[in-house]
Amino acid sequence: MAPKSDLPPRSGERGANKERWATNGAGRSTEQESLDYTSHGVTDNDIFMLPSSDLQTLGVVTVIAALVRLFRIYQPSSVVFDEVHFGGFASKYIKGRFFMDVHPPLAKLLLTLAGWLAGFDGEFDFKDIGKDYVEPGVPYVAMRLLPALMGVMTVPIIFLTLKAAGCRTITAAMGAGLIIFENGLLTQSRLILLDSPLIGFTAFTSLAWTCFTNQHEQGPSKAFDPSWWFWLVATGIGLGATLSVKWVGLFTIAWIGTLTIIQLWVLLGDTVSVTPRLWARHFLARAFCLIVIPMTFYMALFAIHFICLVNPGDGDGFMSSEFQATLNSKAMQDVPVDVMLGSRVSIRHHNTHGGYLHSHNHMYPTGSKQQQITLYPHKDENNAWLLENQTQPEGLDGPVTGIHAWDAREPISIEDGAILRLYHVVTDRRLHSHDVRPPVSEAEWQNEVSAYGYAGFEGDANDLFRVEIVKSMSDGPAAKAHVRTIETKFKLVHVMTGCALFSHKVKLPDWAFDQQEVTCAKQGTLPNSIWYVEQNEHPMLGPEAEKVNYKNPGFLGKFWELQKVMWTTNAGLVESHAWDSRPPSWPMLRRGINFWGKDHRQIYLIGNPIIWWSSTLAIVIYFIFKGLSILRWQRGYRDYDSINFKRFDYEIGTSVLGWAFHYFPFYLMQRQLFLHHYFPALYFAITALCQVYDFATNRIGGIGLKERPAIGRGGVAAFLAVSIVAFTLYAPLSYGNPWTQDACNKVKIFETWDFDCSTFHTSVSTGFNNIGSLLTVIISKLDQYANSLPSAGNAEQTGAPAVPAAPAEPQIDGKKPEQDPNVTPQPSVDESSTRREEKVEYRDQDGNLLDEDQVASLEGKVSFQTRYETRTRIVDAAGNDIGEGSAGAEGFAPPHADVDRAPETAADVLEDDGREYPATASPEEDVEKEKFAEQIDAKTPRPGSEGREATR
Repeated sequence: MAPKSDLPPRSGERGANKERWATNGAGRSTEQESLDYTSHGVTDNDIFMLPSSDLQTLGVVTVIAALVRLFRIYQPSSVVFDEVHFGGFASKYIKGRFFMDVHPPLAKLLLTLAGWLAGFDGEFDFKDIGKDYVEPGVPYVAMRLLPALMGVMTVPIIFLTLKAAGCRTITAAMGAGLIIFENGLLTQSRLILLDSPLIGFTAFTSLAWTCFTNQHEQGPSKAFDPSWWFWLVATGIGLGATLSVKWVGLFTIAWIGTLTIIQLWVLLGDTVSVTPRLWARHFLARAFCLIVIPMTFYMALFAIHFICLVNPGDGDGFMSSEFQATLNSKAMQDVPVDVMLGSRVSIRHHNTHGGYLHSHNHMYPTGSKQQQITLYPHKDENNAWLLENQTQPEGLDGPVTGIHAWDAREPISIEDGAILRLYHVVTDRRLHSHDVRPPVSEAEWQNEVSAYGYAGFEGDANDLFRVEIVKSMSDGPAAKAHVRTIETKFKLVHVMTGCALFSHKVKLPDWAFDQQEVTCAKQGTLPNSIWYVEQNEHPMLGPEAEKVNYKNPGFLGKFWELQKVMWTTNAGLVESHAWDSRPPSWPMLRRGINFWGKDHRQIYLIGNPIIWWSSTLAIVIYFIFKGLSILRWQRGYRDYDSINFKRFDYEIGTSVLGWAFHYFPFYLMQRQLFLHHYFPALYFAITALCQVYDFATNRIGGIGLKERPAIGRGGVAAFLAVSIVAFTLYAPLSYGNPWTQDACNKVKIFETWDFDCSTFHTSVSTGFNNIGSLLTVIISKLDQYANSLPSAGNAEQTGAPAVPAAPAEPQIDGKKPEQDPNVTPQPSVDESSTRREEKVEYRDQDGNLLDEDQVASLEGKVSFQTRYETRTRIVDAAGNDIGEGSAGAEGFAPPHADVDRAPETAADVLEDDGREYPATASPEEDVEKEKFAEQIDAKTPRPGSEGREATR
């Protein structure tokens, strides 16, 4: 056994002993000479100096990528999956309506710009999956072109990255081909989604860093050259852009940061050519380019975001009152600061951001059946309350009666501990509580809050509430002594029962207009029991009275608050989802995502299994190599004396490290996850696969492939051919093209690939026979039969063909059909009838039909929810269905939870001191109640246009 050596140069392979090994033909070192930190076996791989043949190859793969990505990009001509949300965001940007999303704004701004340049006016709301783009004239193709072009650009980027890493042109072309024919990347890049820009900017960052590393490894002669600076700055811009699309960019920053630390560590060990002063220059250059530039870029995008969204919108309920006050029409005039007896005030809940204490002339259907008290997120006259003392003021003839008794008297401030009655100005009832359970939160420790009384009624003891100022949360000494507008945070404690006025994230049913519940809690946590006065009027407080308003948080304050809201909301995405999957399943491609289904076609996000599994194999090969190399090094073998061995470890290790940083962190997340979260890691896995192949066929001697380049070229051709075949097999799911049930079933490898083969036709002829003749008949007869058609407004949305109005005359819902050759109409019918049928079906959470035995076995174990659907069938005279497969709402993907979470009235985000406490009531019953309410709310389909976008 060879004697045990000292620790060899590691993955950076710039040893502190400043030695260079001259190599023999096998890559084994033969002599040593003292040198600087220049890496061994590195050549100048400047991508600006590529030969014309490489540029021609680059052009060819780019053209092929454009053809594949842009092929029939106009189909489907209706809203697909998360286009509901990201298209809806574009509408809100154009209209300037504030929304909240868990992703940074760059990709959404680019999508908006593409639509705006194409003439999009923001009127289309992208509300429903399957909603038609063509009739309202939405420039959806232009908006889809942006992610498509980003997908196209990823192809030349990986080609250049592999060339910068020292790979042969044939290997770089193979990497480009694998990106082109990867079905999952194709599907994501053809729709109005964020993942294609994310992968594009991640790829650009990888290219820039690879080029910078190549410059750095050539030693001091290249340090601080223009090319060195160019690629370092480009890396910083790439990091900023990646982070500004999704927070997955933090994983890219971690990858680059780790490699930067390795570089600085190696530089620190070079005591010959790197002085402490020079090392400090290296450090500051990297700190500026890799920290300052990305953060500046990221913050600049949010500045643009705030400039665009100046109007109130559905997302402002997530934000604090100070933030909301910066939006148009949300700002308020300065108001008197001192709250007096007799003041007309609006009282706002502190912790749920934007809910006003509210009442209206509607009664509880249960409990006391008295008037409802709720939390309402908008300014309204029903938010007005008059603050009365527990006793009326004394006059010359005894107590002064009536609600205006304090109007003409010297104002008296409301001190800590004061006992008040709150009079609802519009309905002439007082805030009231008693030992009756609330209508939703029926826990023993919560009492109902109602409005009780009538005009002229003196009230009773259950109307009395004591003001308890929370000094730790109030702003300034005066606000801690008596109630001041905005500045004083206080509790309202019911005198008779000791419970505190309380609200939390539980909505009341339809009979209360889905407004937030208000109760009186005996054990409520501090933040949910805190209130403050926002509006304040009193006849005796004139224009000279001291005024107050919300403090303007400024850009930094708004920026930081939005980051906290995004983080909190993202972390809260823990509900299950119909199409979610977990990280262990991703490398083996165990499950995809159903995007869209209509007209016997389907779009299902699934990768190319050949490319997916091969890239995973490359990762496994590297881990095996690394494990064996460590064991051999420990046993004294000098494998690292070989330059090829070290270069294999460092170059492929860099790509595998990128894969690991973009994959393993998802194991720590409890939130909803989906297959597309693996795509950045897949990009690095494909890069590693190409590098492993290049080493095996071009750089490692002794196995016979380096000496026979034709074998390597043949291997590339064969591998690409197999990948293209697999791509073609699954292309109908990527493009939404017509397919047959037999072809679908043949390529369904796993049962967990849950695309529905029954939605497709049984044969190609079923889908294409008589298309031209049928469309001709429909068009010629449309006007004649339009007025006689039965109502079937859901036919288009469910994707089913329409019912003909009369035998032998097919009709389509009185609407002119699209003459799209890719849409599969039904064959003409000789005899048909129109009738209404009612049918009850039981399905599980995934939409699978349950038989009677399955339903019986589930009784008492689960609850069923009722959903009404209208479906249209074409039948012959015998009542038999014409046309195979189902195409309808069942094929529609449910809304993506990443952008489908919303606050009840606002997000559960903590503002200041009070937020050090839990945001829900302390008793376990209330915690469970809120979780249950959130789950029910999350499972309700909600389009992004309703302002319920916050999810990820």
